[in-house]
Parts: sequence; structure tokens; C-alpha cells
Amino acid sequence: MTDHTSELPTTNREWHLVSRPVGWPKPEDFALVEAELKQPGPDQVLVRNKHLSVDPYMRGRMSAAKSYVAPFELGKVMQGGAVGEVVASNAEGIAVGDHVLHFFGWREYAVVDAKNAVKVDPEAAPLTTYLGVLGMTGLTAYAGLLRTAAFKEGDSVFVSGAAGAVGSQVGQLARLKGASRVIGSAGSDEKVQLLVEEYGFDAAFNYKDGQVSEQLRKAAPDGVDVYFDNVGGDHLEAAIGSLNLRGRIAICGMISVYNNTEPAPGPKNLGRLIATRGRIEGFLVGDHYDLQPQFVEEVGPWVASGELKYRETVVEGIENNLEAFLGVLRGDNTGKMIVTL
Repeated sequence: MTDHTSELPTTNREWHLVSRPVGWPKPEDFALVEAELKQPGPDQVLVRNKHLSVDPYMRGRMSAAKSYVAPFELGKVMQGGAVGEVVASNAEGIAVGDHVLHFFGWREYAVVDAKNAVKVDPEAAPLTTYLGVLGMTGLTAYAGLLRTAAFKEGDSVFVSGAAGAVGSQVGQLARLKGASRVIGSAGSDEKVQLLVEEYGFDAAFNYKDGQVSEQLRKAAPDGVDVYFDNVGGDHLEAAIGSLNLRGRIAICGMISVYNNTEPAPGPKNLGRLIATRGRIEGFLVGDHYDLQPQFVEEVGPWVASGELKYRETVVEGIENNLEAFLGVLRGDNTGKMIVTL
């Protein structure tokens, strides 16, 4: 081990969940705490976090409801994707100065088991891309479109929340892989313009401008073969209404209902799936990490060449981590929301 102990910090600023939010999370549900920083043990590294990820799924972990992942514990530091520089190492194969991707965000420094740290190359791509376009959000788009929705060349694809980190990548992947038509919905005219002009969507609409089902019918007169759902609610109902024979719907997220205290009404037209022989399948990116090497190999060059474009919304400072997260729930971000320390 390289001995930097004299220079290593002894305290750490970290965000704790202090009460479980009801409806929209409030600032008083959280606290930025100064805590003692433990030194790394055997097979562990100490990482100075450079960039943190805030994502919609974190809202689910703030509630105690039984889910696919354990809830955040009250009075403890929260978790999330992070990329940073190793400042002390007791692990074989990871040296001081290496950069790693790990899951201990919402804090300035993290002690990480070597087995939970993935080395990333800052020369191959900017570090922030490993949290977004080449990270979990990118793999979510790739696995959901190609595996869950079984996309094939010539399919027409509809994506909701299409200006978000996942949605924008789904639409571009579909286009790069030969979709006949790519349609996106977003919540502002600026985002709609971005979808068409920068991301190459064939059509896009602002879901606030009128009934989603009507706008989708206009944008996709020949129907939809694949719907990638980030929103749920009226978007899901509209997609079922426009679904072609043997159409597939991949459910990634339902941000429209995350903060509801009452159950939202479900789609009223599920019977249409019988006529179309359509299917709806939910998926979690965690089940598809076997695709990660193939994903980076295929998508990395598109990112490097600029064929696959991405946007990031960057917020500076650990003290603004919570505000950045709330911004994601409000839809303030264009592309991936990143907190840079």
C-alpha cells in the first residue's frame, strides 16, 4: 500500500435520509452530515468521489415498501452511482490514481470493497459518461430496447420521457439500428426540438399540448411496434392504443406515479393486447449486466465518433446533491443529471 495516511481526510460529508417522504420528497426528509471517515481495510480502496449520479429510481428506495432493492435506511448515508479517484488502496490490481465506478455516492469519499469497484478509463471517454451514456442509464436503454422489447430492424419505436438520459439513448439506438420510425414525447417545446434536431427522432411531441393518444396517432400514423415506457399513465394507454400486431412494450419506469399518494388509474384498453397479440414486460437493468461488455464495445465507438449524442445537466457541489435529485423528479434535467464535486 502506498502510504498517504498523513494526507487522507478524517471526516466526510454525506447525505442521510432522516424521514421517509410522503408524496414529493421535502428538504427536511434529508440531512447533509459530517461523519468520521474510516480507513480502508483489507481488499478495500478509499475513493475520492468526483461525480455522483442522481436517478429517478432513488425515490423508490426512500420508501419502506417491499421492492426489488432494499430501502435506504433511516439515519444512514444513501447510495448511488459514483465515479472517482482511488486515494488509498489495500487491493490487488487497483492502484492509487486509478479511476473506479462504484455504488457509494451521496458522499465525498467512499470506502469500497475492491470487488464492488470497476476500473474505468478516463482517456477512452469522459468520466461522467460512465454514469450515463456508457453506464447504468446507457445499459438500461440497450437492454430494454434490444432484449426486453426484442427490437428488430424496420420496427417503429415510441419512447416516452425521450429527452431524459435513458429515453434519448433508446431513440438514438433504435435509429442507428435501422428503425423505420422513431417517435418521442417530452414535457417542453425545447426538449421536443432537441429530440428532432439533435437526436434524430423522426417525430416528437409535447405531452402537455393535448391528449397523448391523439398526438401519438398523428406522429405514428402506421402504429407502433415497440414502446419503451419511462412514464406510465396516459402514455402507456396511448401506446397500447397504437400498438401494431405483435407489438412489444418494455416497462422501464413510471415517473408519472412515483410521488402519488393515491394509486393512479391503469390503462383502460388492456383488452387490445388480445387483438394485437401484444406483450408488456417490465425489466430491471440489474438482470442484464451480462450485456455490459457487448454494450460498451458496440456503443462506445458511437459515443466517441459523435454518432450517438448525449446531454448532461451538471450541478456543482455535494451541498446541492439533494436539489439535483429533486430536479430529476421535476424534469429539470436534459439528459443525465450529474453532481460534480
